Amino acid sequence: MFSIGELAKRTKVKVPTIRYYEEMGLLAEAERTSGNQRRYDKVGLERLSFIRHARDLGFSIEAISSLIELQDHPDRSCEAATDIATSQLEEVRAKIKRLRTLEKELSRISKGCDGGGLTEDCYVLASLADHNLCDREH
Repeated sequence: MFSIGELAKRTKVKVPTIRYYEEMGLLAEAERTSGNQRRYDKVGLERLSFIRHARDLGFSIEAISSLIELQDHPDRSCEAATDIATSQLEEVRAKIKRLRTLEKELSRISKGCDGGGLTEDCYVLASLADHNLCDREH
């Protein structure tokens, strides 16, 4: 059995986040000692590790809840899990595309000013103040 502190250390998830996951129903409510301290078993550790990994991959709480529901029913088809993962992949690809656009625009803006002049003539500041100076929508 693990205390909430030990669980936090092993999974690198902060104690308040563990409590939040319990409140959200992602993590089963812990057993309590006679002193009312939470105690987690190996299943709780594994579930929290699953949640942490899914969060690291950017899955939403809702998606993780759906994945846990699937995990709790091993006799079901894994098609829904694949659909959830595919949807997350599409979201990541869209974010990467937006970030590449931002990178190009920030590079262009930062190259527009050598940093040696006065702020009243600074292209960076002017570009941030006037969206029309941008090359593209971002």
